[in-house]
Amino acid sequence: MKRALSSAVRQAPRFSRTVTDESYKHGGANGVKMNYFTAVNNALDTAMENDDKVSLFGEDVHFGGVFRCSLGLADKYGKERCFNTPLSEQGIAGFAIGMAVMGHKPVAEIQFADYIFPAFDQIVNEAAKYRFRSGGQFNCGGLTIRSPCGAVGHGGLYHSQSVEAYFAHCAGLKIVVPSSPADAKGLLLTCIDEPDPCILFEPKILYRTAEEMVNPEHYKIPLGKGKLIREGTDITVVGWGTPVSEKGALRKACEMAEAEGISCELIDLRSISPWDVDMVCESVKKTGRLIVSHEASKTGGFGAEICSTISAECFLSLEAPPTRVCGLDTPFPLVHERLWLPNEFKNLEAIKNAVNY
Repeated sequence: MKRALSSAVRQAPRFSRTVTDESYKHGGANGVKMNYFTAVNNALDTAMENDDKVSLFGEDVHFGGVFRCSLGLADKYGKERCFNTPLSEQGIAGFAIGMAVMGHKPVAEIQFADYIFPAFDQIVNEAAKYRFRSGGQFNCGGLTIRSPCGAVGHGGLYHSQSVEAYFAHCAGLKIVVPSSPADAKGLLLTCIDEPDPCILFEPKILYRTAEEMVNPEHYKIPLGKGKLIREGTDITVVGWGTPVSEKGALRKACEMAEAEGISCELIDLRSISPWDVDMVCESVKKTGRLIVSHEASKTGGFGAEICSTISAECFLSLEAPPTRVCGLDTPFPLVHERLWLPNEFKNLEAIKNAVNY
């Protein structure tokens, strides 16, 4: 049965507006235009300059890394603080854990998120549990693992996966997925100083396509605090990483929906462990509807956790079932990537179905 929009929705302004609070960009008067990979490089440079306990290592990072995120750091800080490792993800993670336990702040790079699984045991059974199993006597806070993730247009099976949900299931880890250069810098600097081990996944398609004004000085963005990208009244749309980036599928879907008279409120979670439950709940209690979209496959994806939480916390406010728009439940394809991904058209269809439920 079709139901009219709630009175709260009808009385509110009809169309979305883009939130322009410059505090989110951290550009300020001294902002410098950076793309995503140069913002990551700037964050690493800033951290290493401010704290000699910070070091960076991984496969090929000495010469700058495959995405050039560590370019120039070995020349500036020496091979003792920016160095290559053997091709062993398990060894990289284990070495980083040992350094963190001894009071250092290692930033370990796993060259592609698809290849993080050999390190899964070290991350999940050692890093995540170190404080708990020692009764708080020891910990590996200060450990940061960086890894490029997500679709890039031509990555196929082994260079395209979004694996954040595997680690979000594990207590003791903080999982971060920045969607913009300014967020990438501020969130990385936060991770490096966190008292808990962090994994920061960097959507690699954004390295050179995302660009904005970034504060060249040291600043932090708190984990677990989402970013309101668009205000709206008819439906809440939630994502992280590439889908909520400036040219991402969710931004496009919200713009297309607005052209059809639907006002979308768009939220970038920034981190999924912890995630900003309060921000999403507040929005859904206003709009009565929820769409969650991520590149990872639908079954077992983190979108299910969000929909479950909102169903419990906002049940009496819901006008339609919370809906997930995600990657398909198959291995990641090559030639059919566009069909596999939750693009703007799939999201627009889900938005319209929820509003007309």
